[in-house]
Amino acid sequence: MTDALELDALWEDFHRAVNMTSAELAAWLRVGDAGETTEPLPDRAGPDTGQHVLAILQKRRTDLTEDDLRVMEEVVDAVDEETDPENEPVAGDTARRHRLMTLGHDPLKA
Repeated sequence: MTDALELDALWEDFHRAVNMTSAELAAWLRVGDAGETTEPLPDRAGPDTGQHVLAILQKRRTDLTEDDLRVMEEVVDAVDEETDPENEPVAGDTARRHRLMTLGHDPLKA
């Protein structure tokens, strides 16, 4: 597993990137997966990565697995890339916001 300093840095980076609470993310995943005729069970709503982020938010740092660490790194990288000033969003780009929210990052949140 990662050493303590790397784990601390990743933990901080992840919680900086993921600015939605677990309740907000769970609600978003349910809304995003709701369809006209069917809707998945609440604990299975949303893509796998979104579900994994939700599970990580509900864990203590000492309970993280190697798979959790991999997902945390992927989420931090994805959010950093999407929010890079060079990738300036276009006004009204809801698809970009929705992609980020699936990872637990709401770009409209301060």
